[in-house]
Amino acid sequence: MSHIRVCIAAVAVLVAPLSACSQGPRPDATPAGGGRQGVDAKGGRETTVTVVPEGRGVRAGGPVKVTATGGALTSVTVADSDGRTLTGSLSPDGTSWMSRRKSAPGTSYTVTAGTVAEGGRKSTATSGFTTAAADKVNKVDWRPGAATTVGVAQPVSLVFDHPVTDRAEVERQLKITTTGRTEGSWAWLKDWSGRDRVDWRPKEYWKPGTRVTLQAELNGTDSGDGGWFVRDYTTTFTIGASRTAVVDLDRKLLTFKRDGRTVRTIPVSGGTPGGDKRSWRGTAVLMAKEGTINMNSETVGLGDAYDKMVDHSMRLTWSGMYAHAAPWNDRWFGRANMSSGCIGMSKADAAWVYDQVRPGDPFEIRGRDTKGTVAPGNGFGDWNVPWDRWQEMSALR
Repeated sequence: MSHIRVCIAAVAVLVAPLSACSQGPRPDATPAGGGRQGVDAKGGRETTVTVVPEGRGVRAGGPVKVTATGGALTSVTVADSDGRTLTGSLSPDGTSWMSRRKSAPGTSYTVTAGTVAEGGRKSTATSGFTTAAADKVNKVDWRPGAATTVGVAQPVSLVFDHPVTDRAEVERQLKITTTGRTEGSWAWLKDWSGRDRVDWRPKEYWKPGTRVTLQAELNGTDSGDGGWFVRDYTTTFTIGASRTAVVDLDRKLLTFKRDGRTVRTIPVSGGTPGGDKRSWRGTAVLMAKEGTINMNSETVGLGDAYDKMVDHSMRLTWSGMYAHAAPWNDRWFGRANMSSGCIGMSKADAAWVYDQVRPGDPFEIRGRDTKGTVAPGNGFGDWNVPWDRWQEMSALR
């Protein structure tokens, strides 16, 4: 019995049947014959398999479709050169298969299809295609990181290197799963950096102990302006205990609550009233615990007001509002707001708060004389958008 080898005809079309070059007949191989259907020994027609797309340099971003004529598909595998596969499903009658995922740019795929002819003969055919490379790659910076424990106000946040003009298509590839079936929504906004960003937050603060998973199946998705995604992103994190810092700038007090109960009240001094040194109000989410850092007023547009090393620094916004130790301001704690916009407290109190909090914990700031509400893109100001409006900011609403 001679061997039959399946190969691909190099033709400049997108739809073409799998073709084969024959070195002799073999009962378990499907002759291609350029799409012609022969007759097997049992009188049934042989199966012809067609793959779309086909060829080299084809456009990425579409599904792979495999169809069978004169028989049915028994299996289909679409794999790239690294062995990663595009999963898919067969039609009820077994005559077609469609990949669930899109083809990625700059990738070579091998398509292997098992078939059974009407006369019962089984065979396997192999094809392949290569997608054109991406002119521009769109990368993602996402938070929080994997395997972390965060506070009850932490949103899932993705910031994109390049503009996203087809937001609906991108959002369709994003999936959040949670324990407890948490209600939430995506919303598109501008990050403080000026880049496009999409955040997912619950309707209300997370329930402690909730486990959250993001699956961003973006590989092969065009962001709409020629920037392609060439990988997927995933992260799983857990919500920790409920801890909230309530900052009353009128009373110059920080009330720290754990599970809704007051644990400690701390005298503070907020931003100086009447100008650019005022603090922000609203809910600011702790972004990071940065420890001892250099704070320079020139970096936030306040001239040469200060340039010093600051202990127990807890970042609340991208624009430079922190909660931190401010021993140089100790005579004003609990008496007057005299800082350059941050929430200052004694070194001992700041050390205590620093030990209690984790990224994702909310700082709920209120006061009459502030410079406005923390914007959604200025750190994680998501909670300052009413829920109805937040839902409207989804591209799929």
